[in-house]
Amino acid sequence: MSPLPISPRVVALIHNPVFEKQGGRKLHELMGWNNPDNLAQEYIRDVAEASHGLVQYRIVERHEIDGFPRLADGYTYNDETFLRCWRARSGFHKPDGADYLDLLRTVDFMSKAQLNLADELWLFGFPYAGYYESAMGGRGAFWCNAPPIDGTQHIPRRFVVMGFNYERDVGCMLEDLGHRAESIMEEVFRNTSASANLWRQFTRYDQTSPGQAACGNVHFAPNSDRDYDWGNRGMVRSTCDDWLQYPALSGKSRLVNCAEWGNGDMRAHHIWWMQRFPHSDGTTPAGIRNNWWSYIHLDHLDSITNFR
Repeated sequence: MSPLPISPRVVALIHNPVFEKQGGRKLHELMGWNNPDNLAQEYIRDVAEASHGLVQYRIVERHEIDGFPRLADGYTYNDETFLRCWRARSGFHKPDGADYLDLLRTVDFMSKAQLNLADELWLFGFPYAGYYESAMGGRGAFWCNAPPIDGTQHIPRRFVVMGFNYERDVGCMLEDLGHRAESIMEEVFRNTSASANLWRQFTRYDQTSPGQAACGNVHFAPNSDRDYDWGNRGMVRSTCDDWLQYPALSGKSRLVNCAEWGNGDMRAHHIWWMQRFPHSDGTTPAGIRNNWWSYIHLDHLDSITNFR
C-alpha cells in the first residue's frame, strides 16, 4: 500500500526589482536569468516525479516585490548599488545574510504558520540576496542546512524557508531540497544504533564504504571521488536499486556508473537520488516511518519517540 500524498502549502516571495533606467525591465529579464515562476513550476514537477507523486506542492500565495531584501544589519541594495557591484563582481555588502524576520513579516508568514494556513515559504532572489538554501523556524526547529530562525520559537509548529536563486536552474533548487533532506533525516535517525540507522546505510558511497555503496548523498554519487563528481564513469558495486523495493531490502547489488543518473547532469542526478528515498507505508520496528518524504516535509516528526 502506498502512503497518502502530501500537499505542502507554499507562500512564494519573489524579489525581482524593476530597473526603470534600464527600460523598466525586471532584474531577471535585464540579466537574462530564469523566470522565477517557471522555475517554481519545474521544481514542483520534478519533486512530484522524484517522490513518486507523494509530494504535490501547492502555491497558495504569490508575492512579487519590486525591491531588494533587507539584510540582517539593515543594509538594502538599490538598483544602482546592486548593478555596480554585479558589473564589477566585487564590493558586495558584508555581512550578506538576509533579515529573516523581515522576510517573514513581509508576507505575514508567522501568522499563517500559526493559524495552519501555510507550511513553507519559498524565497526567490538573486546572487547576494542573503538567503540560506533552507532554514527551519518554529518551536523545536533545528539545523536544516542553516541555524534555526531566531525569533520564531513562539510559533507552535515547525516550518521551512527555502531560498532559491533564479540566476541558477532547477538542479540547484533540487540541491537545496537535498540538503534539507540530509539535515532532517540525520535528525530523525540521530538516536538509532548503527544497525538501525537506515539513513547512514542509504547514503553510503564507495569511497567511504568500499564495496558497500548504496545511493550516496547530494554531493557524492555511489562512485564519486570528490564533491559534485556526478559524471564519474568508473564502475562500482551498489545497492541503489534495492532501495526502490524498501522495506523489502535484499542486499542485491550491481555495477553502476554515471550513466544511471544523467552522465553528470545535476538535475538528473538529484531526481535519481531522491527517487530512491523510502516511500512506502508502515513503520520500522523503531517506529520510524517507511515514507521519508513525510519527515522531509515535517509531517509526523513529533511522533518519533527519539525526536526532541
